[in-house]
Amino acid sequence: MQPIYIYLENGTFLEAKSFGSCGTSVGEIVFNTSMTGYQEIVTDPSYAGQFVTFTMPEIGNVGCNAEDMESKGAWCKGIIVRQYQDVPSNFRSEEPLHELLKRFGVLGICDIDTRFLTKMVREEGAMMMIASTEVSEKEKLAEMLKNAPHISEVNYIKEVSTKEPYIHKSGHYDAMRYCYNDAPEPKAKIVALDFGIKRNILNELTQAGMEVEVVPNSVDADELISRFKSGDIDGVFLSNGPGDPLILKSEQEKIKKLIEAKVPMFGICLGHQLLSIAHGYETYKLKFGHHGGNHPVKNRATGAVEITAQNHNYNVPDEITEIAEVTHTNLFDGTIEGVKYKDSPIMSVQHHPESSPGPHESRYIFNEFLKMIQR
Repeated sequence: MQPIYIYLENGTFLEAKSFGSCGTSVGEIVFNTSMTGYQEIVTDPSYAGQFVTFTMPEIGNVGCNAEDMESKGAWCKGIIVRQYQDVPSNFRSEEPLHELLKRFGVLGICDIDTRFLTKMVREEGAMMMIASTEVSEKEKLAEMLKNAPHISEVNYIKEVSTKEPYIHKSGHYDAMRYCYNDAPEPKAKIVALDFGIKRNILNELTQAGMEVEVVPNSVDADELISRFKSGDIDGVFLSNGPGDPLILKSEQEKIKKLIEAKVPMFGICLGHQLLSIAHGYETYKLKFGHHGGNHPVKNRATGAVEITAQNHNYNVPDEITEIAEVTHTNLFDGTIEGVKYKDSPIMSVQHHPESSPGPHESRYIFNEFLKMIQR
């Protein structure tokens, strides 16, 4: 391991050890409270442009494998861990975590006080940082960070979205046979707009009974509307993804057209936020966001409390109740976690009902989407 030097937006300068790719990266620091699933987090495209600080103190124990990839790559700028285990012990492991990081150009930072970093982000909010194995001078790092674009100015969707359409073929993972189930016979067909979609979202949509065609974020709205009106598709799914939704102007205009055409839609995370903006209700940034696999959310219809997986820095405003019914509420801070629009066949949630990593208590939401498009 070689030294790596870190400079944060608030002036904090730290030295740690590097275990991933070498080089220099700039991004936003956040923390994730998940106890398991580091590979799923690292390969989640929604983390593009961010450094993920794990509150779980030891990372790397179970290695990595192809079946636990949530996308075709690793998109975060880097990960920060207290202690890295470079010799994994798990029968499913195919490579150690540091090899995956090196393959995709992601920095790995260890031997650092992650409790200190987490408390700092919690108290001061998510902030930009720079980490480098090449530059060690505080002043030079500060200048490089100052001149780098802020995460809110970068459209990462262009990097993470698929370039070609494809049909997703698998359903749930079978933990007894250690493989994914084949897609069941579909009851409806949808198009999934890929803003940085996770593999397990596609698995859940397919398992619920939908044939899922994944298309690039650049697809034309008129094409989707034409396919819906001709009966070729029954609805549209708006995926999760990275960055600030307010800068995604073309995506907002596309969704406005779909809303006007009464196309049934379901959005998760970024998709949820874009639906709010397209309806005229702009999102706002949370102080340090929600990132983890243990966040309590109340289902307003049943009163049940679901423990959910979360990964977002932005939220829809309370004023959205003027046009939508709130279906889910975050019990940590009272923020909106799910809505159904009053005059449109549209629903969305802020949390991640597909888990990966996280509990499966919100999986039923995919079945609700199927029922909505069947109606």
